[in-house]
Formats: sequence, C-alpha cells, structure tokens
Amino acid sequence: MKTDTVRTGGETAQLPQAVETRNPGQPLDMDWVMSAQANRSAIERRAATIGTRRSVKKAHQAAWLLKAISMIDLTTLAGDDTPGRVRRLCAKAAHPVRAELLEALDMPGLTTGAVCVYHEMVATAVEALAGTGVPVAAVSTGFPAGLSPYRLRIAEIGESVAAGAREIDIVISRRHVLTGNWQALYDEVREMRAECGEAHLKTILATGELGSLRNVARASLVCMMAGADFIKTSTGKESVNATLPVSLVMMRAIRDYHERTGYRVGYKPAGGISTAKDSLTYLALLKEELGDAWLTPHLFRFGASSLLLDIERQLEHYVTGHYSAGYRHAMG
Repeated sequence: MKTDTVRTGGETAQLPQAVETRNPGQPLDMDWVMSAQANRSAIERRAATIGTRRSVKKAHQAAWLLKAISMIDLTTLAGDDTPGRVRRLCAKAAHPVRAELLEALDMPGLTTGAVCVYHEMVATAVEALAGTGVPVAAVSTGFPAGLSPYRLRIAEIGESVAAGAREIDIVISRRHVLTGNWQALYDEVREMRAECGEAHLKTILATGELGSLRNVARASLVCMMAGADFIKTSTGKESVNATLPVSLVMMRAIRDYHERTGYRVGYKPAGGISTAKDSLTYLALLKEELGDAWLTPHLFRFGASSLLLDIERQLEHYVTGHYSAGYRHAMG
C-alpha cells in the first residue's frame, strides 16, 4: 500500500492510499440479506460519541483537512446550472486552495476527488478538466427521484459514459426496498453496472426515504452484491440526507461485504456536510469502522458543494493565524 505524505509547518503526517480491484459483484444471497439487522438505539449511541471523543489539532488537523479535500466530489446540481458556472466549478476542483496556501503547506497539485454534474453538463466539465486528472461524475437514471421510464434510465447511463463521465451516480428505485423486492433491486443495479462499462458505479440509496435502518443495511448489501463500486447515502434533495447513524450502518455493511468476499466497496455520504468539523467527524468514523485502507479517494468521497469553502478558511487560519471572510474565496 502506498502512502501520501503531508508536511504541514515542519511536521509530517502520513495518510494511506490504495489502488483497489473493482467489486465484480456476486449472485444475490437472500439468506445474507435477510440476516441483516439494525439496533437503532445502539447505533445512535455509537454515532453520538464520534464527534465528542476525539479531536485533531494544528498540523494533524491541517493534514486531515487536506485529505478531505482530495475526497470531495465538488457538486453542482441546480436547474439554473450554466456552462460558465460548471467551468468555474471545474477550475475550483483543479485548484481547490489558493496557491500560496498550498505552497505553505507543501501540497502543490492538490485537487478534489471529482466534479459531479447533470448529464447535460458532462461534456463541458470533461473539456474544462482536461489534463487535470480530475474525473467527471454524472448523476443519472432520472436523478433525483429515479421514476423516469426504465429504458431511458439505462440509456442515460450510456449517454453520460459516451460523453466522458468516468463515474456514474445512479438512484435506486426506493419502492423495491420499501416492498422488500430485493431481486428487483439486484437486477436493476446489475444492469446499470453493466451499462457503466469501465465507469465506476455509485448507487444512491436515498436513505432518508427507506423507512428504517434495517432497510438501509439490506439495500446496501444488495447493491454491493450487484456490483456497486460505491454506496452513497443521498441525492442531497431529500429532507433527510447523510447522518452519522446511517453512515455507521452502511460502513458496517461494507465491512461485512469485504470480510466475506475480499472486495472493498467505497462509501459516499452526501447532503448536509458543509463544515470542516463535519468532514473530520466523518473521517474519524471511517477510520474507526473501516480502517486506514478506506482513507483514499478510491474508496471514500464527500458529496458536497459548500464544504470546500469552510475547509479552505480553516487552512488559511492554520497558515496565517487569521480567519478569512467567505467572500474572499472562489466558489466551492
């Protein structure tokens, strides 16, 4: 396993980085799916301790925040998106922190994990990011509700891949989870994975609409069995998006899948994660539940649009001793 070395103010912190074999999926195992349970009270007690028990300071905090930047899917999913807005977002993804701050932190070349847009903006984003190494992720399959005709949802994946998207964020049919039709969910995700080809598949569970943490656990397993490269909490459009209890359930499903199959599946919390402190809390949970192997953009992403702004402000405070007003920073 390779490591990233981050030097901040003369101190050195090493963070792991790994290149993973893609999850090929496996036949649907209903015994395994139906055995998945979730004790809500125990899960909520465990999740409540994450943000209070540990904290990182100074150089170590700066190192973790730099790592968090490399894991952001910088996102714009608005009805009034324009090519100009997407190009500005791509410029921010390629240069997420001002050059003088990165120079002081000895981290030249830092980028975000990806840029996430609607299909109509994929070609614009691919052109804007050419030569940067930053991939384009496209939300697909009738995002955010996933209720467009099935053949069109499949076709949309193919169109986005053809336009240059290297990652596809699909939304599952929530009704399959709510009615317990796990075979239908498996077949749907399996076909979508096949349509992605070499592009990586992130399955959005829309956990706030699944009714229970047990359903979240079972849906997570089914999507992984169907070949998902990532499982993702939310579209960001639901009334309840990423939460620590849901993250704990999904991470433990990922751990269970890895222990049984040997394949690592990525995790992406999305929606409502907007502060540097939030990012550190999620990374602490990730490290404790899944271990250092997941501390890489190959296996963890934040779905966010405003998180980068606060992280940049915290890094400026670390370097200069002063907080910067938000209006001084480019769009994030």
